[in-house]
Amino acid sequence: MSHFKPDIRQRAEELVSLYPRARSAMLPLLHLAQEQDGYLSEEGIEEVALLTGTTTADVRGTAAFYDMYHLEPVGAYVVGVCTNVACLLAGGEELLEHAAKTLGCAVGTTSADGLFTLEETECLADCDIAPCVSVNHRFVRTTTPEAFDTMIGEVRAGMRSHDIPVHGNLIRVRRSVGLRAPREEVIEQRARSSAARAQRAEEAK
Repeated sequence: MSHFKPDIRQRAEELVSLYPRARSAMLPLLHLAQEQDGYLSEEGIEEVALLTGTTTADVRGTAAFYDMYHLEPVGAYVVGVCTNVACLLAGGEELLEHAAKTLGCAVGTTSADGLFTLEETECLADCDIAPCVSVNHRFVRTTTPEAFDTMIGEVRAGMRSHDIPVHGNLIRVRRSVGLRAPREEVIEQRARSSAARAQRAEEAK
């Protein structure tokens, strides 16, 4: 039985069909697993390994390389405060300390209510609005303690749900238009392409 919910499983199978090799779909599949569980659970990792024809060690090792994947449970909102050079000079460390007090959790931990996980981040590429703060990979541009507290209050009250989804959701609106092809057609084209490559390799001998 699949660990993925039916809609997630369907999207996963559609993703795999887009790639000549199932392994190439690993990263987007990891995002799907994290969207469902909020982090990469053991069951989610096993599901991705099965779908890509790899091992759980391969999947876990890949996920560990990227900051956007979490191998342990995190809060519904992952708050990142940059302390790289530009942000450091603009008060990034002080804002990070303030964030810890406001959220009630130390850096690298989750608040008691499970809502917030606080992270110290490297450059978030919004250096002209320093110190840079992100929530679930969305820029919130709260550069002062007062602005930060206001933003957190809005998140708690559900007032920012239109632009800050809960952790794991990369996009709010699923694309229903654009380039699409029946799965059977994609499989047929992949098979023809593989046969052509095999024939060229044989002729080159």
